[in-house]
Amino acid sequence: MIALIQRVLRAEVEVAERTVAAIEHGMLALIGVQRGDQPASADRLLERILSYRIFADAQGRMNRHLAETGGGLLLVPQFTLAADTRKGTRPGFSTAAAPEAARVLFGHLVAEARARYAPVAAGEFGAHMRVSLVNDGPVTFWLEASASS
Repeated sequence: MIALIQRVLRAEVEVAERTVAAIEHGMLALIGVQRGDQPASADRLLERILSYRIFADAQGRMNRHLAETGGGLLLVPQFTLAADTRKGTRPGFSTAAAPEAARVLFGHLVAEARARYAPVAAGEFGAHMRVSLVNDGPVTFWLEASASS
């Protein structure tokens, strides 16, 4: 599984002109599900998201994780992260998980996140979403996790 995480001052998701999820300061995580990902992949990715140190300490160094800030976590499904972009000028999606498998794993990730941390908000799987954010820094990192990593 893939997460593109961003430290944000605020972020929100709109579907059909209504806000379905929003956070103030915290982390926005765009989530891509690849073929072969399993619940253990989602669990490992969540562990990395929650413990990744992207927030400043008293000295201004990135030494604090999300829970240490009390910030929100916004999880947004984004199948395009799993695209194969290695050649040509058009993405291929043969590396992305099938939609139903991806829906199940994204749902698992959200449920586990809510069981382990609060506040957690989430976008809508399969919906055409408008994601707005104010990236703080900017700070953006690409995380990957498999069941074995």
